[in-house]
Amino acid sequence: MIGYKDYPNVKIFTHPLIQHKISLMRDKNTGTNEFRKLAEEVAMLEGYEALSDLPTKEVEIETPIEKCTTTMIAGRKLALVPILRAGLGMVPGLLSLVPSAKVGHIGLYRNEVTHEPVEYYCKLPNPISERVIVVTDPMLATGGSAVDAITMIKQHGGVYIKFMCIIAAPEGIERLAKAHPDVQIYIGHLDRELNKDAYICPGLGDAGDRIFGTK
Repeated sequence: MIGYKDYPNVKIFTHPLIQHKISLMRDKNTGTNEFRKLAEEVAMLEGYEALSDLPTKEVEIETPIEKCTTTMIAGRKLALVPILRAGLGMVPGLLSLVPSAKVGHIGLYRNEVTHEPVEYYCKLPNPISERVIVVTDPMLATGGSAVDAITMIKQHGGVYIKFMCIIAAPEGIERLAKAHPDVQIYIGHLDRELNKDAYICPGLGDAGDRIFGTK
């Protein structure tokens, strides 16, 4: 991973497997089933690193051979909070790493005129304040949805928050990093820019439509 400019909380992945899978996702000929699987796989690969700082504890267990002291995850439980609907596509990959994680949901849609997010749903595990929270959204474009979703989580008491996306535009990174400097941001690939319609270029199309097979 590499950092991004002057924001120590931003990490951009360089792993060949992540880059390869994102390249397949970009291809317009990649079908729904494959795209959905790739989104899950990228999320799992990113999650492996993003969750590397989870607290651990030493426990005693008995193997078929003998008793031993070994390491397990300790402390705060994990909550996954996808931004609907595209963020749902990343959840199975993370659940494959931590099956016991609770899953909340935040519903936001983009106003096609202002390009700003509009809230329509929020349901979080309770108490959210005691959990490490991973917010997922495949695209970090303008950053508006991510900023608003994390603000909502903080208003409900969330403290330990990470954000994970597959691709991001510089504009979105800057907005999110400035608005929430305490949030760790993990990005699969940094794209070039937003176009006049606030879509990421070169991008991978509408992630929600490609994950769920809608248009």
